[in-house]
Amino acid sequence: MLTDKTVLDEQVDARAPWSAIVRAGQVLDIVDLKGNQAVDCLLYNADDTSERYSAPDTVAAQGNIFLTAGSVLRSSEGRPLMTVVADEVGRHDTVGGACSRESNTLRYGQHTKHQHACVENFLIEGSRWGLGKRDLVSNINWYMNVPVDPDGSLGIVDGISAPGLRISLRAERDVLVLISNCPQINNPCNGFDPTPVRMIITGD
Repeated sequence: MLTDKTVLDEQVDARAPWSAIVRAGQVLDIVDLKGNQAVDCLLYNADDTSERYSAPDTVAAQGNIFLTAGSVLRSSEGRPLMTVVADEVGRHDTVGGACSRESNTLRYGQHTKHQHACVENFLIEGSRWGLGKRDLVSNINWYMNVPVDPDGSLGIVDGISAPGLRISLRAERDVLVLISNCPQINNPCNGFDPTPVRMIITGD
């Protein structure tokens, strides 16, 4: 819903990348428009991109590998970058990683080599901000359902989201957000059919 405090409201096409700086105190809503769409995400301190989201620091601080309302997304310096202030889904992945051409061919066969993937989206969008391959780290997978089995193995299964559900992230400092609206069609993370998402930034 648009308000007089809406700073940005954009739709990200299926399979496409996106980026923006979310200023301290602003809130970024990520809306799963059609349901069951994985949204890969990387975060950087907008003033010094050498400080970036750290999955190990985030997981260790909260004692849980899944993200939900109240989760603080911490940097490689252990400092808060963003906080999940609202979550209509309930659980999001920190360990499944981003798909790439290399992982696609390993998991699904050489016939998938031509398919672009989240790593390529991150590289394309990151280049706009002076970022390269060495700046990519373990990412967040919003809406992606990656259960951990008792033996420690991971699964990628049907999502638990639904059309119109959203997650809201408050920036604790100026944060550069990179998004890959996941193009994966070889596993259920997108219901085998990537769809658009909506990015809304609100605040003063």
